[in-house]
Amino acid sequence: MEQEFNDVQANMGRPIPGQSMTNDPENPAPYEQAPMFTTVNEASKYLWDFVTEEEHYAAIMTGLNDGEPVMNFVRVILFNEFTKGTFNPDLMLMMAEPLAFMIIALGERLDIDMQITDNDDEDEEEEMFGSKVEEDKLEQMREASKAGQIPQGFLTDAMEEEMRSLPNIDSLLAAEPMPESSLAEETPEVDEAPAAPSPAPAAEGQAPAPSLMAPPLPPEEEVQQ
Repeated sequence: MEQEFNDVQANMGRPIPGQSMTNDPENPAPYEQAPMFTTVNEASKYLWDFVTEEEHYAAIMTGLNDGEPVMNFVRVILFNEFTKGTFNPDLMLMMAEPLAFMIIALGERLDIDMQITDNDDEDEEEEMFGSKVEEDKLEQMREASKAGQIPQGFLTDAMEEEMRSLPNIDSLLAAEPMPESSLAEETPEVDEAPAAPSPAPAAEGQAPAPSLMAPPLPPEEEVQQ
């Protein structure tokens, strides 16, 4: 999860300059094709199913309980869904607020004391993929997390009904330790380089070869004529 978030912070959803010139047009990346969803309603239903899926739900709730900010989860989930072609950059930004309120609603149900951003106690601006998040929206999220009242329009009746059947925090914390959540696709492991062979021992009567780690020898003095 930490590595995934670091990758998001490094890329921030921006393409590498000149990337479109080197991509294979016959094998476009998922985000270069038509997106899976084009409306907020469709994307909302998809993201709700994602965050309430058993493994993802447990990872997000335990993370919130450990102090991970809500907006950090929002960044990771949205960016990785964008790279899979779920939605285009514009819809990705539009889904930040609905997804944040979904996570807040789930956390509030478990009475988790949530942090919305890394700088909740500081007067600093929050950014989402290079775009500033309006402070009044962040304040609305903070108020919702404290009062337990989610603004109308973010959760459907079906979502609220489904939320009542989700596990509570005690059962999540009492569960066996889970493997790292796959909120994004796993990065393939890179095989370690083979160790360099040990130098062969010097023959009898032959001086050993100087070590590369040994200090340099002093320069030889000139021979007096």
